[in-house]
Amino acid sequence: MKTIREPILHPVPISSLRPTQITIGLREVKAKRDAWRSKHGDKCGEFLGTHMIPVILGPKEHPYIIDHHHLARALHDEGVENVLVTVVANLKKLDPDTFWFVLDGRNWMHPFDENGKRRGPHDLPHTVAEMVDDPYRALAGELRRIGGFAKDTTPFSEFLWAGFLRDRIKRSVIEEDFEAALTRAFQLAKSEDADYLPGWCGPVPRT
Repeated sequence: MKTIREPILHPVPISSLRPTQITIGLREVKAKRDAWRSKHGDKCGEFLGTHMIPVILGPKEHPYIIDHHHLARALHDEGVENVLVTVVANLKKLDPDTFWFVLDGRNWMHPFDENGKRRGPHDLPHTVAEMVDDPYRALAGELRRIGGFAKDTTPFSEFLWAGFLRDRIKRSVIEEDFEAALTRAFQLAKSEDADYLPGWCGPVPRT
């Protein structure tokens, strides 16, 4: 059955949005902040009007983000106070335990920390400002941007790639020489070891 998203046509404070993931890639956030700064006047309003944040309404009517966490954080860090949201599902009548069970079952949450360890729902940050950096998520985001793998509709697909890279590239390499880490990540992404991941593009043809 097709999911119907109901837009809320009044501004929602970014500070009220609750993440459904613990980590983000701050490198990707920075890129989105730079892109936002390049917009002027009416372009800002047009952008916000066409980039609504998808949310689930949960207990006490808290809006839980299920996508565009990086954009929400970037706008927050740039001083934007309000955004428009689109409601994917209204689960406000559920008790907290059932709510989290449904989110987990529908792949609407990704409670893994910056070390790739699964945590409980209560470890999720309460605001986008509290999300922490995961260098592997940043590496996966940049890897997709340069064509290492294709954009895919699988929920949290870039986190799956981040987990793949986490087991194969040392964190110190990412932090000390990001370009070298990206080159290695691209090689790994084109290998058959990655063929189970969403958006895999196949091995690089031998010349």
